[in-house]
Amino acid sequence: MVTRSLPSSRMDRLRGLLPGIGADALLVSLLPNVRYLCGFTGSAALLLVEESRSTLFTDSRYTFQAREEVSTARVHVAKHGLIRAVAEALRSHRRRFRVGFSLHGLTVAQKRALDVQSGSTIRWVSDDSIVEGLRAVKDADELERMRDAADLISRVFGDLVRVIGPKMTENDVAAEIEYKIKHYGGSGPSFDTIVASGPRSAWAHARPTSKPLGKSQLVVLDQGAIIRGYCSDMTRTVFLGKATQKVRRLYAAVLEAQAAARNALRPGVAAHEVDAAARGVLNRMKLGAYFTHSTGHGLGLEIHEMPRLGRNERTVVREGMVVTIEPGVYIEGFGGIRIEDEVIVTAAGAVNLTTAPREFLEL
Repeated sequence: MVTRSLPSSRMDRLRGLLPGIGADALLVSLLPNVRYLCGFTGSAALLLVEESRSTLFTDSRYTFQAREEVSTARVHVAKHGLIRAVAEALRSHRRRFRVGFSLHGLTVAQKRALDVQSGSTIRWVSDDSIVEGLRAVKDADELERMRDAADLISRVFGDLVRVIGPKMTENDVAAEIEYKIKHYGGSGPSFDTIVASGPRSAWAHARPTSKPLGKSQLVVLDQGAIIRGYCSDMTRTVFLGKATQKVRRLYAAVLEAQAAARNALRPGVAAHEVDAAARGVLNRMKLGAYFTHSTGHGLGLEIHEMPRLGRNERTVVREGMVVTIEPGVYIEGFGGIRIEDEVIVTAAGAVNLTTAPREFLEL
C-alpha cells in the first residue's frame, strides 16, 4: 500500500456527514464519486472511507496509475478481486460496524458477496447520496475547469455557425462539433451530440442522422465538452433561411422563459421555483403544453448531477452550484426550439458560464 499526502478537505467533509446517516464508514462504488474524493480515474475501483483512514481498492491494471493519481487515500492493489479485498478489510472490525453504500453503485451479486464474505458484524445503511450532495457545490478548482469547458463549447459554436448549411447532414454537423472539441483541447464530448433539423427538432433528445439539413428549417444543436474531467452543456437553435413570424415568436418566448428562470436562480430558493419561473412565461403565452421536460439540471464530473430544476423539486439552491437553464417548446410536425446555458449560482444570482450569442440566428 502507498499513502499519498495531499489536501483532504473533501474527504474530511464527507467524514463529518457519516453520523447523519448512522454510518461508521462509507463504501464508495460509483466511479465519479471515487474520482471526486481521491482523484482516481480508472474503471475498476472501490473506496472505503473510515473514520481515520481511506483505502482505494483497485486491480493490477491500475497499479502505477493509482499511485500517480490518488490523493487522500491509501492504494490497495487487490490480487483476488475487489469485493474479496473489501470484505477482508471489513471483517477486520470486531465490533458491530455500520457501512453506508449506494443503492445505485453495487450490483445485487456484489452486495450478496460482500454480505457473505464480510461476516455478521457488518450492518449496511443507505448512503443517502451524501457524496453527490457534496459534489453539487463546486470548489474553486472545479469552477476553473468548468469555465474552461464552457468557454470551449462556446468557441466551437462560434466556428460552427460559419460553416453550417443546407448541404450538410446532421451527422456532418455532429462530427464537426466533436472534431472542434478535440481540436481546441477537450478530451471529447460530454454526451452524445444532438443535431436535429426540421420536424425532428421537436424530438428533445434526437440523435443525428444522415438526413440533410435542408432549407427553411429549425436546427437544434445540443453540445458539450469535457476538460480535465468536467463537463459543459449548451444548446442553441438556429434557422436556415428566412424565418416566419411564428418561428420568431416561439424563439422570443423561449428566450424570455430562460431569462425568467435565470433571474429566479439565486441562493435560498427552491429548485421548483426556478422551474416555475420559466414555465410561467410559456404558460402565459399558451405554450406550456409544449414544454415537456424540466428547466435544468446540475452538472460537473457527470452531465447530469444534483440539483434538478423541475416541478416538485424541493432542493434549496446554494451558492457554488452549477446548473443548466434550458426551457424549450416542441411542436409535433413543426419543430422545436431550446436555448440552454450553463450558469453558476453566486451570492448576487446566476452568472453565465457559456457565452455564445443567444439572439435568434438566421443562417
